[in-house]
Amino acid sequence: QVRLVESGGELVQAGGSLTVSCTAFGRTFTTYAMSWFRQAPGKEREFVAAIMWSTGRPVYADSVKGRFIISRDIAQNTVNLQMNSLQPEDTAVYYCAARPGVIRVTPREYPYWGQGTQVTVSS
Repeated sequence: QVRLVESGGELVQAGGSLTVSCTAFGRTFTTYAMSWFRQAPGKEREFVAAIMWSTGRPVYADSVKGRFIISRDIAQNTVNLQMNSLQPEDTAVYYCAARPGVIRVTPREYPYWGQGTQVTVSS
């Protein structure tokens, strides 16, 4: 049974940096795409970044390109999202998601989700 556990969300000042992590349990993820989505109050869940577990190839939403870096630690079965130059509009609950196959940017394409971790950026 796949289980995803996020950690690392906290309150940070604008311009600061934060890394959130997702640890995956329950199977090997060699053929999986691992993604981060976020959802702000009153808004739809949106794609942030994704990485292919096997190759490490990243994909980023335009809104975070150049500021966020996604990486995976194969030994720890963990996917990290390093967030730099944070702005108040980055405030959201950040969710880790996994799907077999290639990267998709639509939430409904992902069968596995973590519980989310809150990131708050103060101005």
